[in-house]
Amino acid sequence: MSQAPAIAFQAVQSVLVVLAAPLVLGWVNQCRAWLQNRSAPSILLPYYTLAKLFHKDAVIAEHASPLFRLTPYILFGCMWLAAGVVPVLATSLPFAPAADIIALVAVFALARVFASLAAMDIGTSFGGLGARREMLIGFLAEPAMLMTLFTAAFISGSTSFTTIVATLAHRELAIYPSLAFAAVAFLMVLLAENARIPVDNPTTHLELTMVHEAMILEYSARHLALVEWAAAIKLFAYMTIGFALFAPWGIAEAGDWAALPLALAALAVKLALAGAGLALIETVSAKFRIFRAPEFLSTAFLLAVLGMLIHFLLQG
Repeated sequence: MSQAPAIAFQAVQSVLVVLAAPLVLGWVNQCRAWLQNRSAPSILLPYYTLAKLFHKDAVIAEHASPLFRLTPYILFGCMWLAAGVVPVLATSLPFAPAADIIALVAVFALARVFASLAAMDIGTSFGGLGARREMLIGFLAEPAMLMTLFTAAFISGSTSFTTIVATLAHRELAIYPSLAFAAVAFLMVLLAENARIPVDNPTTHLELTMVHEAMILEYSARHLALVEWAAAIKLFAYMTIGFALFAPWGIAEAGDWAALPLALAALAVKLALAGAGLALIETVSAKFRIFRAPEFLSTAFLLAVLGMLIHFLLQG
């Protein structure tokens, strides 16, 4: 296959993940408002917010180091890379060799380290508090994430997302116990890594409970816009990772332009269902105390390990 169609497919996917991520966030917020019997904001509100922030002048603390200014761009780049290498629309893309599950977790970890360092850079109490909590959650979530990904890797015989999707998409449609346990563990990790209820509340500014918001209180204007946009892309990336692992149907082959409309339609349906499901979970759940987060993520790790062990016992 010629490289030109594959490169074009990669470009379409890379642009799509950046432009569609705020829309997915707006859909989740809208569904949550409906479920809570509130007046729902516009699904385009995240775009308006980003546009407003980009038109403001940034206010930066006097003693902020270059790290503080550079971190929003690093976060945005890391999240864009993570979402761009996962098979969202097609497999066998030019960036496919970079779509290794271990490297992907490392990209998320790199973004977390820079976000935590930037939060402590100014020296505020909220920044240090948020950074410590973020590192605690990450320290517990990353092993659970790796065990979940390893389950799919053992089934497909590869750590490449392209191979995993190609293998799982052509398996007989059935409920596999190993993937069922891994899916539950992955959902728990998704909630924790994206600062969602019950681990964190993305809409709160209560100093005793916030995690993600505590780290970005000192950012404003374009820097805050990039951080918020990166958070939306991260949620999009985690959703598409879940689709690639547990619902890979509808993903096209690179260069197959005839299959692109079906791939887009399948992705839209998956994102709509995942967004509504996330809103439902946040509506029926209450936020945990921060000291309950280790128990929550330890359970996710245990479920992921059980899924991997079940695969070796049952080979399915």
